Amino acid sequence: MKHLNPRHLLLLILLCVFISPFLSQKLEAQDKKKIKLRIKADYTKIIDHSCFIDLTTTAKINKKNTGVANLILTIINETDDDQLELGQATTNQDGKVRFLINDLNKLLKDTLGFYTLKVKFKGNERFKKASKRLSFKDANIEAKSFTKDSVNYVSATLKDLHLDSLLSETPLNVSVERLFKSLPLGEEFNYTDKNGTIVVPIEEGIPGLDGKLVIEVVLNDSDDYGTVKALVNTTFGKTIILDNSFENRTLWAPRNKTPIFILIFANLLIFAMWGIIIYLINNLFRINKS
Repeated sequence: MKHLNPRHLLLLILLCVFISPFLSQKLEAQDKKKIKLRIKADYTKIIDHSCFIDLTTTAKINKKNTGVANLILTIINETDDDQLELGQATTNQDGKVRFLINDLNKLLKDTLGFYTLKVKFKGNERFKKASKRLSFKDANIEAKSFTKDSVNYVSATLKDLHLDSLLSETPLNVSVERLFKSLPLGEEFNYTDKNGTIVVPIEEGIPGLDGKLVIEVVLNDSDDYGTVKALVNTTFGKTIILDNSFENRTLWAPRNKTPIFILIFANLLIFAMWGIIIYLINNLFRINKS
């Protein structure tokens, strides 16, 4: 029987020690399952302003739905016969990103007037590849304000641009643009009439800077058209009078603006208390000496 050379045996042991970490890492990576990714896409059109898609990526991590950051999403416009890559977007720390559509007229659409966008994630070492399709048609809202019999109104007409037809029996929301959340006006749902139009009265007394109000008319999350919003600038608001008394000497002003009478009264109380204390101490010394 041929004996193994000790030098060869030492080389074999060193080789096994060197290779084993790489093999274990590879096996661990193969055994580790990739996480399923979900993509949410919402289309919004603001008349005479912009069109965009709000994208959100989430995954179930540690039994909790969590937004996934730093994922590169590819947005593709496609039809049955052709496709057009529009660009890429990277999610933020909350797993969200807004992708702007520069010119809707340059996108491909099918014979029914639907634009179809595919949002695609290629996958990586942690997450599986995923995709989301979004289809919508182009609609327009023509909104204006007017006053009749001393009552202020906003009217809006909803139209399908591909068919060049008015949309009746469709709910529109009307609200006033506020800093944090819009203030609803009129009914919860204002349905368009046979001419595709709604007319909503504007309440009096709504405060606005310089009396200006921005009225929002919104087709909200439609199956065919997504979200379509029109903004109307009006002067129907109640002028806000700015209160400059904060800089005056008032009770609600900063401490360097304290009213004079409070300063005098407080200081008199302090001096009176110290005077009483000094008087009592002086009497104690006199009693002690006597």
